[in-house]
Amino acid sequence: MGRVFATVAFIEALTWAGLLVGMYFKYHAADPTPIGVRVFGPVHGFAFMAYVVVTVLAAVRLRWPWWAAGLALLAAVPPLVTLPLEWWFKRRGLRFWVMRAMCVARLSAVL
Repeated sequence: MGRVFATVAFIEALTWAGLLVGMYFKYHAADPTPIGVRVFGPVHGFAFMAYVVVTVLAAVRLRWPWWAAGLALLAAVPPLVTLPLEWWFKRRGLRFWVMRAMCVARLSAVL
């Protein structure tokens, strides 16, 4: 589930970037065109919803603390924040939280 979360976080950030580029070309370019927003708007909407679902599933399955689940859900709102959050989760070991907890429990049972 940790890899799925990382992949969906990357896709969500990528579609956010595409939507931002599309909005630039729609509102600020010398020759405005709405094609970028028409393409990346629905794609990002789907990626956002997939990120929310995968985040909730990962939080339950990997038994994240409440603050980690809340932070992961909030990261979907500002542009491109899901990538640094996912990297931070990886450094803290939250992507594989259950496996780490199970290893510690087994090790303590043996000792």
